[in-house]
Amino acid sequence: MHSGNNALRPVPTGKGAAILGCAGTVLQAEERRFFAQADPFGFILFSRNLETPDQVRRLCRDLREVVGRDAPILIDQEGGRVQRLRAPLARDWTPPLDFAAVAGPRATEAMRLRYAIIAAELRALGIDSNCAPMIDIARPDTHAFLRNRCYGETLNTVVTLGRAVAEGTLAGGCLPVVKHIPGHGLAQLDSHLDLPRITADRATLQAQDFAAFRALCDLPMGMTAHLVYEAYDEAPATISPLMMALIRGEIGFGGLIMTDDISMQALSGSVADRGAAAQKAGCDVILHCNGELAEMQALMGALTPLAGLARDRAVDALAARPDAMTVDIETLSAKLDALLEDVA
Repeated sequence: MHSGNNALRPVPTGKGAAILGCAGTVLQAEERRFFAQADPFGFILFSRNLETPDQVRRLCRDLREVVGRDAPILIDQEGGRVQRLRAPLARDWTPPLDFAAVAGPRATEAMRLRYAIIAAELRALGIDSNCAPMIDIARPDTHAFLRNRCYGETLNTVVTLGRAVAEGTLAGGCLPVVKHIPGHGLAQLDSHLDLPRITADRATLQAQDFAAFRALCDLPMGMTAHLVYEAYDEAPATISPLMMALIRGEIGFGGLIMTDDISMQALSGSVADRGAAAQKAGCDVILHCNGELAEMQALMGALTPLAGLARDRAVDALAARPDAMTVDIETLSAKLDALLEDVA
């Protein structure tokens, strides 16, 4: 059991086709009632939810208890700018692009160790899923919000390091979530604030950005990109049936697909309408991050229950979640530090 509470069911997915956030460091009574009724597939934590180790463990326990099962609890812990847990709760890291550059020829092993350490730190707090690897290919004009979160500027580098990140995440006890399908590296706008439009032709996308995800299409979970790929469709990938079919078909991704945060400003319309459009397009579960209860209530009212192939993929993703394990973080950290000193 991941939670350490034998009263919780390990396998069932719940009926709600969503991953939801909460407002603060403790669950409020109204949140408890809503989560119990909505029964979302999982939850996601942000800096606003994280205070002390005991508090984080208690919040994770309470989230699982309110739905009566071992629900996955996700976080964005890439290291660097996107790092929800910081010292003293977790080790601080340089951005992935800088880290990989420093590690040079040892980057594959360094990334594997880095993400095993991150996963072990998360799992010790009750968090069992990390939104990594991020296998978007960096370009010279990739928007600054994304660029130093990437692993490299070539397909081979990104695929090799992305696989190492996934392996390290699993070895440390967490479920990896590959992002941002089908590729965010060409975006020159921040999709949190605007809708990026990708003008590259199909041949370029297929040979580069899409190829990266094709190489990692065996991973159990993936996250979409809120981008328009003009060579294919005028709708953002998250709400485009054509792009979602491409992700399943041409790219061959068979795992559970979650949206990027449905409240990001790249998308238009109400949160409920966005979520319904994403589900209709082919996304399995809808991610809502800001913890706003009224938005979550409206969203869940617009979604159909997790069922059919989507539920099957959810079951498979949970089956791929590693069992809790004892990981010697100090030994891993010493090994990583020695490796980095060796290439310095």
